[in-house]
Amino acid sequence: MAKKSSAKTSKKSQKRSFGIKRWLLRWTLRMVSVVFLLAVVFTALWGLLNPPTTFYMLQESRRLGGVEREWVDMEQIAPIMARAAVAAEDANFCLHWGLDVSAIRDAIDAGGNRGASTISQQVVKNVYLWHGRSWIRKVMEAGMTPLVEVLWSKRRILEVYLNVAEFDEGVFGVEAAAQHYFGVDAASLSNTQAARLAAILPDPKGRSASKPSSFVRKRAGQILDGAATIRTDGRARCFQS
Repeated sequence: MAKKSSAKTSKKSQKRSFGIKRWLLRWTLRMVSVVFLLAVVFTALWGLLNPPTTFYMLQESRRLGGVEREWVDMEQIAPIMARAAVAAEDANFCLHWGLDVSAIRDAIDAGGNRGASTISQQVVKNVYLWHGRSWIRKVMEAGMTPLVEVLWSKRRILEVYLNVAEFDEGVFGVEAAAQHYFGVDAASLSNTQAARLAAILPDPKGRSASKPSSFVRKRAGQILDGAATIRTDGRARCFQS
């Protein structure tokens, strides 16, 4: 009798343990589904609405007492500016799904001395995350970037990028940058002006578009050549109307 009682107790314990595991699995799946759904909704939101600000802009605004920024739609940006930005920052923008694997390999081969972030990754970092070197941020960025690529068009990604990128201390977006450096609006940028703005993007606080160093002048010339190339070979097709 004692053995039968022990066996029954063991079976009840196993059933209870199995039930708890099923309950935990069910609720874990539900939580994952909720988090994923919220991520989709949150990501899709800025695909339709213009981000009013970013975490980094808020930080800089608090530090500087305000920032210069004015949103403009892609139709109000000189086409050469879009091509110049892509040529400077992510020539394969139209070819990848958010992460440029070949660029990552090249960066690894170069010992990590060159960047491999795509424009899509930079948009995710600027709009949804924060600046600074952090593995947590990198993992979140890598996870969110393909989602942005699925939910946004390439043209929308580039439009947001050009409106949130920093071009000088406290100067955000191409419209504010065009007025700040050249006294014109984004739609009126010349080829040279657009190329110089693109040339300062990696180091906006250390370079000037209106008083370009010899390096910025040389880099702007390379960018113009690159912009012409991606227009000719079709790598600008995904964001040009």
